[in-house]
Amino acid sequence: MRTLVLGAIGVVYGDIGTSPIYAMRESLHAASHDGLTTEDVIGVISILIWTLIFIVSFKYVLLIMRADNRGEGGTLSLVTLVQQALGHRPAWLLALGMIGVSLFFGDAIITPAMSVLSAVEGMSLVTPTLEPYVIPVTLAIISGLFIVQRWGTGAVSVLFGPIMVTWFVVIAVMGLFHIADDWSILWALNPPYAAGFITSNGLATLIVLGSVFLAVTGGEALYADMGHFGRRPIRLAWIGLVWPALTLSYLGQGGMILAHPERAANPFFLMVPPWALLPLVILATMATVIASQAVISGAFSMIKQAVRMNLLPRLEILHTSETQEGQIYLPRINAILAVGVVILVVVFGSSSSLAAAYGIAVTGDMVITTVLASFVFLRVWRWSVLMVMVVVLPLLVLELMFLGSNAIKIPHGGWVPILMAAIMIAVMWTWVRGTSHVQRQARRHATSTQALIEMLGRSQRLVAVPGTAVFLSADPDIAPGALLHNIKHNHVLHETNVIICVAVATRPYVSNTGRNTITQLANGFIRIDMRFGYMEETNLPKALALARRQGVKFDIMTTSFFLSRRSFRRSKSRGLPAWQETLFISLAKSAASATDFYHLPSSRVIVLGQQMII
Repeated sequence: MRTLVLGAIGVVYGDIGTSPIYAMRESLHAASHDGLTTEDVIGVISILIWTLIFIVSFKYVLLIMRADNRGEGGTLSLVTLVQQALGHRPAWLLALGMIGVSLFFGDAIITPAMSVLSAVEGMSLVTPTLEPYVIPVTLAIISGLFIVQRWGTGAVSVLFGPIMVTWFVVIAVMGLFHIADDWSILWALNPPYAAGFITSNGLATLIVLGSVFLAVTGGEALYADMGHFGRRPIRLAWIGLVWPALTLSYLGQGGMILAHPERAANPFFLMVPPWALLPLVILATMATVIASQAVISGAFSMIKQAVRMNLLPRLEILHTSETQEGQIYLPRINAILAVGVVILVVVFGSSSSLAAAYGIAVTGDMVITTVLASFVFLRVWRWSVLMVMVVVLPLLVLELMFLGSNAIKIPHGGWVPILMAAIMIAVMWTWVRGTSHVQRQARRHATSTQALIEMLGRSQRLVAVPGTAVFLSADPDIAPGALLHNIKHNHVLHETNVIICVAVATRPYVSNTGRNTITQLANGFIRIDMRFGYMEETNLPKALALARRQGVKFDIMTTSFFLSRRSFRRSKSRGLPAWQETLFISLAKSAASATDFYHLPSSRVIVLGQQMII
């Protein structure tokens, strides 16, 4: 348990743990257009503290983390829970899942840029002569971060927990020391001060709320990373260390500003004396690198789930640890993230400028989580409509207020995550729609598996050869294209023919007892329906080894895997819009090979080409 709590502190709370560096600064800047009064400072701190309580403590730690899918969390886990409750996956549910995934991906690009840049900017406070080196140092750190992804983070992650524990202890001590600067800051613990600030400032409060939300942008990670550490360790870490440290940090910054208003320009780093500034900058940089690593790993896991659920084409997925299954590396996604982060750092140039783009993606994702969770409460937990409204409606109103406040930033950089999400949605929608269109086209002139087996039983022209042939089929009722082409061109039929249909279950993992469903067909044909969880690897050789223990007789050394490689041509009738047809063909060409995706032995694989007009 101690190890899990330490791991949760190091990984789950990296993003939210580094928010005091910039959240307080941006919130005070947004509130100071007409001059910053004592009531304003107390009101802003009160909003920060109570936002942590309502959004993180109540919504995620207490409520949403109970809505897990066999221990796994995240947007797609909620989608599968709702899908199970409804018995099907309606279009609106698929759309919400796509939007949630896309917004998270946009956040995965913005977070490393924002967090690392904000920490490195502390160099200019050490000595102004270092200011020209802020961008180069930031780019060097970010480049190194993405380069090491290839070798995994297993060895480095051992240090994540101790470093982040040190970070939280340091910011707590800093805050506790400066509360004494002005004890009146403790009034911020009284929620009426937050309400008073909102009512007295009216619509102008939206600008402040957009900056206040920066303090809870890491809240979604609590739920998304639940499968790695478990509900209890994450809760213990939050209640025992993270929440008190964050609260003390914000109170301390507020107390210091009440006593020294001139420090409001950069309150976090100015909490320490000059001799401690450089060590704090170094510690802050390490903490933000950990925060960035956490969101990058989360993006890898999220994309892996999307691929397993057929929302994206096959991607190359490499394992970076022999002992921990969750440590994966996606080269193409890593490259996309790296390029996006570098572009943001170069274009925006400072964390204050980038703050306008930060937050709207997470806010939208949080709203989607709340909407999906309400369906879980209603259909899975069997709550009454009144109870769901009492619990969910205040959260939804609060998050919609944050969404509206972040929407004000759209002309000033908020369009960046929206554009990223729109591109991602277009890609997923095209792949889902294109795959469905291709399947309909394939069925139109297809031969059923049963009819083919009966025809082969009557045929005297085929040569029977020893060994086992394995064919993959996306549709169990249609004869695999590779099987038809093998018969047509080679005029042979193996002694044993295994047709494998791979399906992804609506749960993260499938036990070995539920892995294979074996059906003995006629004339030497066997059908195996394999089920994999959406968090698992589709390792066909391991599943076939399990099938041998279930009574399927074959020798893996004399087994050949026949795959069909489809190439697509455009249709004159335009079954899809021209742009979508072009994008789908490009995605299909870029998909990872089935040999790697299914972990097949390359020396036993035979690929047969198939051209299809879409």
